[in-house]
Amino acid sequence: MTAAASRVTCAIGDERAASRVVDILSESVDDSDVAVAAFERPDGRWDVTMYFAAPPDQDAVRHLILLAAGPEIADTVTFDTVAAQDWVRSSLEGLAPVHAGRFMVHGRHDRERVPANKLAIEIEAALAFGTGHHGTTRGCLLLLDLVLRQRMPERVLDLGSGTGVLAIAAAKARQRRVFASDIDGRAVLVARENARLNGVGPLVHTVSATGFAAPSFAAEGPFDLVLANILAAPLRRLAYPMRRHLAPEAFVILSGLLPSQAGGVVASYRAHGLKLVRRLQLDGWTSLLMQRM
Repeated sequence: MTAAASRVTCAIGDERAASRVVDILSESVDDSDVAVAAFERPDGRWDVTMYFAAPPDQDAVRHLILLAAGPEIADTVTFDTVAAQDWVRSSLEGLAPVHAGRFMVHGRHDRERVPANKLAIEIEAALAFGTGHHGTTRGCLLLLDLVLRQRMPERVLDLGSGTGVLAIAAAKARQRRVFASDIDGRAVLVARENARLNGVGPLVHTVSATGFAAPSFAAEGPFDLVLANILAAPLRRLAYPMRRHLAPEAFVILSGLLPSQAGGVVASYRAHGLKLVRRLQLDGWTSLLMQRM
């Protein structure tokens, strides 16, 4: 049980806007006194909730949300007080364990719900981004499970690893080294810590890098499997440099795509010698499995 907490809540139209709000709020407050949670609702909108140990400056919080999401969202922000309880656990109750093939992504509060026949990935996140609850992450895990049924890739890259869910999944399933990179240095630290907490710290090698620019990509490759859960525009730009780092017949799992964007991404990779193997749509997002020809 914890002391009473001040709660700030707002509903936001999409994940990108929610992510901006979370980033700005997280960077602007002392993270020892606040927890931020962002969850996708069944209707596709996102709820962002902050819990403060002490009452916050309401005008300052509203201004930060205004900067991140605009006046319409800022005007809907609500402030209230939560009675003494385990409010961190309460904020995560909506994140039920997610099953994706042989994998199960869960929070610390659901450790006891993991079946013995599942590879558990524990992500104790204050944010829902990258915890496996988003359709893009779950799509990648399902396609990873499909690939692993066909072969055991030797060299694996998780490009844009975020919290490290995909890298951890690949390391646990293969019990072999995984190379993971992200443009955000903070994300790299989070992924590294999550890998350690999941017992695969020595197997997940993390670096901060933009695209394939770092020399370590050449040293780690060529890759038999690349997982890239990013966004459509950077995925299209990465088609050519990625092709240069792929082993013959390598698989590539791409996600972060709206259904309307998938065709353009497929075309970009086809132009560089990859074919579409499987297309998976979950929760309004598309994930692609492609293979070097």
